[in-house]
Amino acid sequence: MARRPLPRILTNSAPLARMAHSASLARSREFARSAADSASDVFHPLITIGRGLRRLGAAGRGRWAETPKDQRGPLAFFVGACVLVVWLVPYGPLLALIGVMGAGAWAGRERTPEVTGPSEAETERLRALYEALVPYLSAEGDPSPLYAHGGDWERAFAEYAFDDSGRLERLQLKYPAYFTDGEDRSRVRIEQVLYAKAGRGREYRFTWDELANQLTLTVLDALPTDIAAQRFVTAPGETVLGFTDPDSVHRTLPVTGGEETRDAPPVVWRTGQRSTEPHLLVLGQPGTGATTLLRSIALQALQHGDVLVIDGSGTGEYGCLVGRRGVLGVESGLAGALATLEWASHETERRLIAGNRARQAGGAAPDDTRRPLWIIADRPTALSHIAVAEERDDPQRWLQVPLRHGRAAQVTVVVADQFETAELLSDPVRAHTKARVVLGPATAEEVRAVLGAPPHTTPPAQVPPGRGYARLGNAPVLRLQVPATPDPLDDATGRAHREAVTALLPEHTVPADGAEPSEGEPVVGGKRGDVDKRMDVSKRVDVGKAVADGPSARIEGAEADDGPAAVEATPEAGESGPVAEPVGTSARVRTDKGGEPRVIKGTVEAVRAEG
Repeated sequence: MARRPLPRILTNSAPLARMAHSASLARSREFARSAADSASDVFHPLITIGRGLRRLGAAGRGRWAETPKDQRGPLAFFVGACVLVVWLVPYGPLLALIGVMGAGAWAGRERTPEVTGPSEAETERLRALYEALVPYLSAEGDPSPLYAHGGDWERAFAEYAFDDSGRLERLQLKYPAYFTDGEDRSRVRIEQVLYAKAGRGREYRFTWDELANQLTLTVLDALPTDIAAQRFVTAPGETVLGFTDPDSVHRTLPVTGGEETRDAPPVVWRTGQRSTEPHLLVLGQPGTGATTLLRSIALQALQHGDVLVIDGSGTGEYGCLVGRRGVLGVESGLAGALATLEWASHETERRLIAGNRARQAGGAAPDDTRRPLWIIADRPTALSHIAVAEERDDPQRWLQVPLRHGRAAQVTVVVADQFETAELLSDPVRAHTKARVVLGPATAEEVRAVLGAPPHTTPPAQVPPGRGYARLGNAPVLRLQVPATPDPLDDATGRAHREAVTALLPEHTVPADGAEPSEGEPVVGGKRGDVDKRMDVSKRVDVGKAVADGPSARIEGAEADDGPAAVEATPEAGESGPVAEPVGTSARVRTDKGGEPRVIKGTVEAVRAEG
């Protein structure tokens, strides 16, 4: 059956075109548009209220769907009770209607749409960063390159964030699977490009995810420098080296910084018989806070143990510890350091033997072998120079036994030195100090040489004192800020820091030079309770002669637990004697041939008289 032809008016479009462009139709369109706009203005409140009621209804349905079934009955009863109360209250329905209309108007108001995506300046910054990474993350022959000149940077950058000033704050980027992310050289090259393009002057942390082929760049806040020396809430055997980033450790300690108390993430170093890194090595440039760290460690160690200090620099930075309870000696001269370290070596052997005999007998180790002993050596290489010039033993030689067997004998060794003289450290010091700290400005190669791994952060623009990196054994490298522990005897120390450090110092067991002990201080050389018989410090005591005379000339009150007592000798008028060493004012314990401890002073004459 043949198709019937369409009417001419439908096949010929010319009349329709003339009707579309006619003046009457244009006026009709304009009139309809004006009427719609007027109606929209008139009914805009109703439209807003309706939109709000629709949103409130959707929220109510969602709330009802989220409510557990066992709680829907009480909820319905509560809503019904509220409706009944409103109905019974005078003018209640009218007020309820007004309230619902107001809520609908507020919920249906037009809101300013949130701006999503980066701004134009941020887009240009991301595009420039993408173009800078193209030569390093692209390869010839890649059929679908992730990085290409003029490519789509949104494919490579999964997440990004900017701060208020428009600087990049966080960036998560993808890289191709063929990129050699297991090589440090390739990683460092990418990190340098990101550091330069993201903006210098800030610290960045790079987190590599080899499994997902992603790299995350994060801007790090500066570590707090307002934390001073104080009593930290730690267990015996735990020492706070400093503080680090919150997401680097899973522990916080309450600290006082300035005038407020807050929680800070610490770097805790554990020592003792079960420690895998019982000894510590600190390296840094002069004035970067190595002595401050050692002073902080000494103050924490004095809570539960005894401390021996070797000050190789001879500047008296540890003068505040002289004569304090638990401080067995503070030596800065070669003779005193040799005698002190020799005693420490013999003491380590004695502890091992005593503990072994006690275990073989089926008993507990003696109390004097379980009290921790800390050997703190600041710049021992300076004394090694003097030992070579005087053809005497290297003081580091006597650290070999405490370093090798100190963990079992509760003996901990802490050594601090400078980068320039680090090569003079002995092999036992390098081999047995598994806990490492680097302070001050240092390159990635220097940090890697000391810690065994490069830092995952960029160096800061300005390095405050006590700022560096720490690594405990095979753990990750952490940023570190040492608590401020200055010398309280220094005139440049502020009042707040001086009072903080002084509050941590133990009580005096030896009076100061030329001063008599007060009523409340223990009497050196006297018996317990004999307060009236005080020692005359103005009279010279010939320590060399006392040692030569034998055990009868020993100083009473020198006990192994609390450390050897100290005797201050001042020559009488017209009498000459040996010159004392700079800081060697405290006596030491030395084991004689019979195995009995003897108290000697750190002068050269005393050491020669001792044999």
